[in-house]
Parts: sequence; C-alpha cells; structure tokens
Amino acid sequence: MERQVLLSEPEEAAALYRGLSRQPALSAACLGPEVTTQYGGQYRTVHTEWTQRDLERMENIRFCRQYLVFHDGDSVVFAGPAGNSVETRGELLSRESPSGTMKAVLRKAGGTGPGEEKQFLEVWEKNRKLKSFNLSALEKHGPVYEDGWALSILCSQGDQFVFYEDWGENMVSKSIPVLCVLDVESGNISVLEGVPENVSPGQAFWAPGDAGVVFVGWWHEPFRLGIRFCTNRRSALYYVDLIGGKCELLSDDSLAVSSPRLSPDQCRIVYLQYPSLIPHHQCSQLCLYDWYTKVTSVVVDVVPRQLGENFSGIYCSLLPLGCWSADSQRVVFDSAQRSRQDLFAVDTQVGTVTSLTAGGSGGSWKLLTIDQDLMVAQFSTPSLPPTLKVGFLPSAGKEQSVLWVSLEEAEPIPDIHWGIRVLQPPPEQENVQYAGLDFEAILLQPGSPPDKTQVPMVVMPHGGPHSSFVTAWMLFPAMLCKMGFAVLLVNYRGSTGFGQDSILSLPGNVGHQDVKDVQFAVEQVLQEEHFDASHVALMGGSHGGFISCHLIGQYPETYRACVARNPVINIASMLGSTDIPDWCVVEAGFPFSSDCLPDLSVWAEMLDKSPIRYIPQVKTPLLLMLGQEDRRVPFKQGMEYYRALKTRNVPVRLLLYPKSTHALSEVEVESDSFMNAVLWLRTHLGS
Repeated sequence: MERQVLLSEPEEAAALYRGLSRQPALSAACLGPEVTTQYGGQYRTVHTEWTQRDLERMENIRFCRQYLVFHDGDSVVFAGPAGNSVETRGELLSRESPSGTMKAVLRKAGGTGPGEEKQFLEVWEKNRKLKSFNLSALEKHGPVYEDGWALSILCSQGDQFVFYEDWGENMVSKSIPVLCVLDVESGNISVLEGVPENVSPGQAFWAPGDAGVVFVGWWHEPFRLGIRFCTNRRSALYYVDLIGGKCELLSDDSLAVSSPRLSPDQCRIVYLQYPSLIPHHQCSQLCLYDWYTKVTSVVVDVVPRQLGENFSGIYCSLLPLGCWSADSQRVVFDSAQRSRQDLFAVDTQVGTVTSLTAGGSGGSWKLLTIDQDLMVAQFSTPSLPPTLKVGFLPSAGKEQSVLWVSLEEAEPIPDIHWGIRVLQPPPEQENVQYAGLDFEAILLQPGSPPDKTQVPMVVMPHGGPHSSFVTAWMLFPAMLCKMGFAVLLVNYRGSTGFGQDSILSLPGNVGHQDVKDVQFAVEQVLQEEHFDASHVALMGGSHGGFISCHLIGQYPETYRACVARNPVINIASMLGSTDIPDWCVVEAGFPFSSDCLPDLSVWAEMLDKSPIRYIPQVKTPLLLMLGQEDRRVPFKQGMEYYRALKTRNVPVRLLLYPKSTHALSEVEVESDSFMNAVLWLRTHLGS
C-alpha cells in the first residue's frame, strides 16, 4: 500500500502537489456533424477543450483532443480518441456554426507590451482557414469579451481618461459592451443598433430566421455591480431586429435572467430566471418563451424545500450551450442536489424533472453538451479526477437507463475514502422562521491509518455563502487527505442544492447560523470518527474565510491552526470598497437598493456579525493569504485583521500576492499558497 506523506516531509508534499496538479480539467466540448460511412455506419467527432497547470511555465495551458463516437442511432457502438492532444496557444474562444461545417476562432497574437497584443477572428472550414480578420486594425470596437459571462462575441468601446465603471471582479476594464455583426463574405463589421442605452448586452445568438439577435441585457444604471458569480443582477431578454433596429423586450425586466437557449426547431427559448438583488445565487426558475405565440411559461419553479428524495431545484448559473433534445421537447442540465451534482432531463410540455444519474456511485456529473440526443458529460468523485463520457438520451419515460461509455478514463487516487454525512442542528440552533432544515458535510479520510486517534483534521467551510461543495474532484482536499489529514467539507444551512428555504435562512444570520453549523459538524465527526481532537485546523476562502475567522474567535479552544484566503473580516468597512455592496447589506439581513444609505443600526448590525468583533478571544495561529487585485473582498479586509492580531501578539503571517485576484488561482500563486499552508500546518500541528 502506498505510504501516507508525513507532515514532517515538505519535499514529499511538494512532489505530491506536482503530481496531482497535473490532472487536467475539462472546460468545453462540442459535437461535429453526423457522418455516414460507405458501409452505412454512423459516427460523430467530439472536440474537447481542457486546461492544465504547467508548473514549469507557471501558467494554465489549454489543449484540445478529438474523439470518434460510432453509434447506431440510439446507443454508442464504439468510442475512442482520434490522435493525441494539441496545445491551443493564443486561442481565446471558439464556436461551431449551427450547421457544424464552419468554426469561428478568436485568437490573440503579438507582443506582451501595452498596445502590442492583437485580436484576430478566424473562420475555419474543413481543413483550411477560410478567412482571418484583424479586429484590432478595424477600429470598430475595443477588445472582444471572451469570458464565460458574455458567451458571445461582444466588444467594448471607450475613451482613454474618462472613468468608466466596470463589472467588478475578473471583469476589470470591461464596461460598455456592444454587439457586433461580421459579414464573413465582405469582411464588414457593424455595431448592432437598437440596444437600449440602460443595459449592457451579452449571451447573444441568432433569432429564428436570422433576421435579428436575441440577447440578455444587464441594467447598468445608476451604477454597475460585480457580476461574476452573481446571478441576481437585474436583467432581461431582448430581441433586436437587424433591419429596422427595433428592440423588443421578451421577459420580465424586474428580475434576473441567464443563458437563453434556442430549441432545434427554432420555436422556443428556455432560460433561467431569478429574483434580483437578494442573495447572489439561489434556486432558479426554468422559463420557456414561445417565439411564435409570444407566451412565456414557467416550466420548473423554485423549490422551497426538498421532500424526501425528490428534486430539490435548479442551482446552475448557466445552461450548457447545447441542452435541447433532438425533438425540442426536453432540456438537459446539471445541478447541485444536496452534496452531489446530477444530470436532469425536463419535459418542457408538462414540467416533469427526471434524474439521468440517480442511484449511481455517488460522484458528481457535469453536462458539457447534447446534440441529436448524444450527450457529452464529465464525471468525477473526491478520489477520481474528471473522466469524459458519452451516452444517448433515452426516450421519454426511460431516462434512467442511460448507457454511458468512457472516452477518457482517469486513474482513481488510492487511499482516499469519502462519504456524505447528514446533520440535523440541535434544537437550540434551529432557525425559527425556517425550522426543520438539515445540512450535510463531505468527509475525506486516509485509507488505512494505523491509528485513527492520531489522524489530524482540516475543516473547510465553502465560500459564497450561497454555493456548495459537491462530491467532485477537488485538488486541495485530495492533497491534504493524501498527506494524512481527514478533511471535512461543510455545506452549512444557506448552501445551494438544499431548497430555497435553506438559502433564505442565512441572510441576517451570518456569523451565527453558518458558524454554529460548522462547529456542530466538527464536534459530531470528532465524536463519531475518533480523530485527534487536539489537532484540528481550519482552511477557508472568502465567506469560508469569514466563517474560519469567526470559529477561531468563538471557539478558540477547538482549533490549533487556521489558513484564511481573502476572508471577509468587517462587513461594515467592506461596504464602501467591494464590487458587491449589496452582499454586505443583504447578508446582514437588510433589503438593498442602489440609493440606500445605511444608518447607525445597520452599521452596528454589520459589525456585530463580523469576525473582527471576536478579536480579543483569538489565540489560534493564523496564515492570511491576500490578493492585492481582489475587487470582491479587498485585501484591506485581511490587513485589518492582521494588524489587530499583531497588536495582541497572536501568531499571524501575511502573504500578499501583488497581481492576484479573489480566487488566488494563478498557477504560481496557487502552488505557493498551498506549500505555505502545508508548512503552516506542520509548524502549528506538529509532525
């Protein structure tokens, strides 16, 4: 059996990190056109895009790989790779044409200095590059937005020294998007007219008949709020006519919408819809707009509370680009369901939701695309890196009989055992308004420790707070488990996947309900598993850092070490500097409006719910990791905590990464922060 890495061996921990960090991650997949061979067989190509950490170049590299899937119309006969992987250096974005015969690629080229980098739009056909357009030289717009928020070819324009608000974290310098249309034949680019001045357009696609464009418009008046990971931004669905420039509103403009997707028969559009300016992420509605009758209906409504094993609601922030069945009747998507992520098919006629992956091995699924009922999906578990699978969507009523075939298998990581714990808060910790809610935790533990009472435990609350851990592959928990730690990932009340009531139970109770849930989970697991209760540490980022810093203040005797990454420390002082001031107001328990000016009682409540309040009780050694370019939780939050602890002689170390943002996900930063965390745990937990 492979020996566990000891805390006293940081060199082995570094080698372990180098090995596990090479696991690639799937980022996209698309299906090529149907091909019939001369012998009557049918096959399709699967084009996949991956990312991987390159520790030598200290960057994330992107590469692609093709696969062939032979089938008989409703099942896969044979599937396998077609050649080796190829790095796609400089490629920012790519999209297949609706027919699948052409492909558009957005590519960057040129130097690294200011003004030296150029963007090119390439059109590929079969085995050749058909056209290439130097977008930077045309001077019709600024850089094209290639991020996941836009999911369409969007461009920006602006003046050099005029202040323009941007869309916050990871959207710096992205302010005024425009929709552009490129005529491939003539090479002419025109900016689409008719978009209302009070909205920023994105997620655009050609309307039925190609006579116009459907898009999502986000309100940017009176000022922009951070949009990354925030599905609650006021927005609506629009249609703009290409000829007359007339713009038509297609959805309720007082709510928030996301990811409109046109059915194959070009008759209906499905999209996600959320309330605006309340919790940043929550249970959504799946809505359907009939293009010809102009009627909107709610196919799947918000689920207040999961009943038994029933569906607990939709919690994805984006629908896959390909999500419709071939007959334009069903929509397929993935969503968190408690501590798992499953695939579901929705009958848009009657609204029934059926799981495609229930009763499996307990891991988590992600749908990459579906076309002509052929699904491409990713599957992983906490001990199994992502595997690529294909399968046909069965006929209605038989959805649970999907036969999955692996295109790319990953090797399971040995000696990681994991499971899900269901936890019921004690009566004194019940939420009176939302009574009866439970929550869960995912526990990873070393395979066969010689003595369980000697196993230390790292507790990791997630950020958000309205997000969740699911039973998928995660590098840091796997690394810690391989080093000999038990790792507890807590989905406290307020996490997604447990019904809307669970989400709504937390605003107004942050710093209390979430903190007590995590502490209760820790005490229960220590009691049941008999891990070493004198060697428990915390590791959390963002709201997970907020909870971690609360725990070392409210329960100072429990934790021997703490690692906090860009933690929220003082909600009151964060209000005026974050890109999401509404988060501060809403999570403190108050309604947000753009013209709100907090009074003394609101400031007091924010301060009362913040970790800074418990500074006098803190004695746990703390390692702080801050990104100097963090717009979500500005690094001055961590500095405030650092100075308060230094004044009181609490052991504290601060790592400040000058060019890093909220996620601290740059390859060099991630590797440095992990090794520093390992050394911190080694120092304060002992070998």
